[in-house]
Amino acid sequence: MADIPTPMMRKAPNRIPSTPRPGRAPSAATVICQELRTEIASLARLPGQPINEKEIAARYGVSRTPVHEAMLKLADEGLVEIFPQAGTYVARIPYRDLPEVIVIRRALEESSARLAAEHAKPADLAALDRIMVALDEAAADQDREAFRQRDEDFHAAVAGAAGYPGLWRLTRQVKIQVDRFRRLTLPQPGRFARILIEHRAVLDAIRARDPAAACAAMGAHLDGLLAELGGIAWLNAEYFDMSGIDPPVLTETDKRDEGVSGLGL
Repeated sequence: MADIPTPMMRKAPNRIPSTPRPGRAPSAATVICQELRTEIASLARLPGQPINEKEIAARYGVSRTPVHEAMLKLADEGLVEIFPQAGTYVARIPYRDLPEVIVIRRALEESSARLAAEHAKPADLAALDRIMVALDEAAADQDREAFRQRDEDFHAAVAGAAGYPGLWRLTRQVKIQVDRFRRLTLPQPGRFARILIEHRAVLDAIRARDPAAACAAMGAHLDGLLAELGGIAWLNAEYFDMSGIDPPVLTETDKRDEGVSGLGL
């Protein structure tokens, strides 16, 4: 992948995306921003890839103005980088930020699991059971996209069972950079099986009305992301901003255990 220029200005810190008022149709800029955010989070648009605002305007049948507004919002979220006179690019995944984001996400989701164990209704447990069946089916089919979506559904359903919908909204806003990293972990051998075991531990603890066990199971599940971070990042270094980070020495065993490099999607 070709090098891209160095930005002239330090990118702004992440901000929580704005939400359109109830009853109002979202603006063109909001729709474009939401759809591009999804494409970037799913790695449909790869880190470092150029973004052509003219092509996006044509795709949506709008002027360049709402497209540029969307780019500014995504730049605020750290998902794109705008280089004056050089163009706009999908931002590389910020390696230095990921440990903190994972810790914040873990704290939010541990709270969700603990509260779900205290407040889950029979309908919540039934919904979680259905999601686990769908996860099993996706794993059996080796359907990574379906598995990723059902995994997202599981975490959302746990937060829903907690009785605090704002927990999941905040978690989603925090974890978008982690979502990009997680897409790179799915090709690992045995990854699906490990996730299924960890999810069942969370669900079993919620069903048993054991808040401490549910919190611990969710924490253990998310701790795996921290353990995988270094190996996955260096095996896919072209997708990460690794500035100022010294590379580890990876053995052939390390490479095999991490599933070798590449998206595999």
